[in-house]
Amino acid sequence: MNSSIAIIGIGQTSFGRYLNSSIRSLAEEAISRSLADAEINPSDINAIYFSNAAAGLITGQEMIRGQVALRNTGLMGTPIINVENACASGSTAFYLACQAIHSGEADVCLVVGSEKLSHENKRISSNAFASATDLLEPLKSDLERGTGSLFMDLYAEKTRKYMHDSGATPNDFAQIVVKSRQCGALNKYAHFQTPVTSEEVLAAKVISTPLTLPMCSPIDDGAAAVVLCSKQYADRFKFKSKIWVGSSVLISGYANTNSSASENSATRVSRLAYEKAGIGPEDLHVIELHDATAPAELIHYENLGLCAKNGGPDLLRSGETGLNGRVSVNPSGGLLSRGHPIGATGIAQIIEIATQLRGDAGPRQRNNAKVGMAENNGGQIGDDAAAATATVLYS
Repeated sequence: MNSSIAIIGIGQTSFGRYLNSSIRSLAEEAISRSLADAEINPSDINAIYFSNAAAGLITGQEMIRGQVALRNTGLMGTPIINVENACASGSTAFYLACQAIHSGEADVCLVVGSEKLSHENKRISSNAFASATDLLEPLKSDLERGTGSLFMDLYAEKTRKYMHDSGATPNDFAQIVVKSRQCGALNKYAHFQTPVTSEEVLAAKVISTPLTLPMCSPIDDGAAAVVLCSKQYADRFKFKSKIWVGSSVLISGYANTNSSASENSATRVSRLAYEKAGIGPEDLHVIELHDATAPAELIHYENLGLCAKNGGPDLLRSGETGLNGRVSVNPSGGLLSRGHPIGATGIAQIIEIATQLRGDAGPRQRNNAKVGMAENNGGQIGDDAAAATATVLYS
């Protein structure tokens, strides 16, 4: 793999429920850490891509979200591009920064994702998630009778079909959560840092059959930031760490994957990312994938080509996707345990891959990790994700 783009700085906040924090304060913390990690100044940044998905619905701030969040950082005056693309907002911002560097428009870019989803009125938070669907499309009758958590009802419907086709069981999904919480317990930035047992997961409150509460990603606040630069810029200075971008791909989903439109968006975007990077799924050592629910991890094993169709349960049971397995999947704890502050999620995935490739992940380190991928989905359009991204990194 030859790359013209390097990651030279990373930084994030802890993810969790922070009613007294703001999008601005969270962004400032992540930016400060990323610039310090890169050992550069705000004046070195040529362009900023600011990711946020739900501020308009949660806080009322629209249109100039990045300018408002960054006004006290010393970065004002630098071009700020606001990015919103549902749960794929952060990774979309990363993709756009890569395009700017590829084109020669910028040498150094800052990608920031900051989100505040928690609210005293939980219905406001739930409605923000529900807005990432086609509101003009009538819901299916079985979803209309759901629990009020639209995305969990959608995931539950997919899960029931997947169980029928693959033989996956609720215990498999519980094991995903057990693995996730084990990783979260080793990640100081994770929302959930306490291990659980499969019995506890299965006995928890049912959100939408067969999904129990621990099988669903939490509503979170948090921020993450990455500094990118061109190879020419990276070669001029002795940065303490350089992780290279093998590929960064963004696609939109089809409205109906049951039509002649072939594979779903996660399958298509990962395939394109492999092709552009010149690798295959067998070359990956570590993956951060979009586990908005526990069953989604199994389904994405197949989407990303880690196993054959309906082979997700067997791959999980083999232990090959565990910490330091053949391919370590979601060693950060993933969305389930690290957390899911929408606009920051895709960037946090990339930060975890970069951390693994640096060899800095401590007790959750996958030995000799050299190649990794982050896969991030956003929203729902018909039967498919509305947006999907995949980013391949290597050391």
